[in-house]
Amino acid sequence: MSRKTTTADPELTRKLSRRGMLGVAAGATAAALLGATAPTATARSNGRGRPVLPPGRLGIQLYSLRDKVSTLGFAKVFAELERFGYDEVEYAGYTQGSAGAITLAQLRKLTRDHGLRGIGSHVGYYSDGNPGAYTFAQNLTKVLDDAQALGLKHIGTASGPWRYGATVDGWKRAAEDFNTYGAAARARGMKFYQHNHAEEFSFATDRPDVRLYDVLLAETDPDLVYLEMDIYWAYAAQFRFGRRADGTPAPFDPLDYVLKQPDRYPLFHVKDGEHDASARDGYRMVDVGDGDIDYQRFISAVSKTRGGRRDHHWQAEHDNPVESFAFARKSSAHLHSLREKDC
Repeated sequence: MSRKTTTADPELTRKLSRRGMLGVAAGATAAALLGATAPTATARSNGRGRPVLPPGRLGIQLYSLRDKVSTLGFAKVFAELERFGYDEVEYAGYTQGSAGAITLAQLRKLTRDHGLRGIGSHVGYYSDGNPGAYTFAQNLTKVLDDAQALGLKHIGTASGPWRYGATVDGWKRAAEDFNTYGAAARARGMKFYQHNHAEEFSFATDRPDVRLYDVLLAETDPDLVYLEMDIYWAYAAQFRFGRRADGTPAPFDPLDYVLKQPDRYPLFHVKDGEHDASARDGYRMVDVGDGDIDYQRFISAVSKTRGGRRDHHWQAEHDNPVESFAFARKSSAHLHSLREKDC
C-alpha cells in the first residue's frame, strides 16, 4: 500500500495557529522534538473538498499514551496533544503513576488549560469478590461522582457484558445492569456507554443463531445506554464471526449498525489494521493511516446522518504503539487530511 505525505488541513492550521503555533508546521516542530519523521498516511481522496473529520471532534484514548502519562505526567502529555491538534481526551484512569499525585480538580484544570475537553472515561463493569472495587457494580456512586467532578458528558466501560455468562438470558441480565447505570448517569446529565471488543459480536452459547451484540442492543434502553464502537475490533469481529458455528454465513458490516441507530453511538475508537488472513483477528494493529480500514468512508457516512457532524466524537487509539507520541501525531495528521470525495 502506497503512503503519501498528508496535505495541510485548513481546520488544523487554524487550530494550531490559535494555539500559538505556526500552522501545520507545528507538526514538523513536534516531530523534531520527538525525533520522529514527518507524518505520513494513506491518501483516501484528492485532498479537496470539505474535511471528513468534523471540527472540534478529534480525541484520543489516553490508554494509548499510558507510558507517557506514567513517566511524564498529564501536563506534558496534554501539551503534546495540544500541539498535535487534538480537541478531546478519553481518560483511562485518573492517576499518573511515577509522575506524582494529582487531584480530579487539578486534572480537570490541566485538561482545560491545554485547550482539551474530557469527553469520557473507561471504568470496570464489575469485580467478583471485591466489594471495594472501583467499578460500576461495586461503587456506582463514586464512579459517577468522579466523572461529574471532571465535567464528563460520558462515562462508560470497556468491559463486555459477560458477568452472567454468554447465554441470551445472561446478556439480558447484564443489559438490566447497564440500564440501571444508564439511568443513574442520566440523572446527573451524563451518558453511560459500553465499548466493544470483537467477542461481543460472537454468538450465544445456548442460541448459536443469535449474535450477542444484537441482544445487547435489543435489551438496553436506547435513552439510557449508548455504545462506543471500537471500529478496529468491529472489523476484526466481521472476520472472526462472519459465520455461525455450523459454518452458515452470517455477514455484517459494522457501519450498518451505526447507520441504523446513529443516536446510540456518540463515541468511536479509531484504530487501524493491516489485513492479515493468517492472524486470528484478520488484521494486525498499526498506526491510524497505515492500515486498510477505510476511515474516509466510515467517518463520512456517519457524519452525513442527522446531527452527525455535531453529535459524534472520534477517539484515536492504538493498544500498543511503537512510539506513543509519534502515533498520536500521525493519527491526527491523517484524520485531518481526509476529504469528502463528492465535494
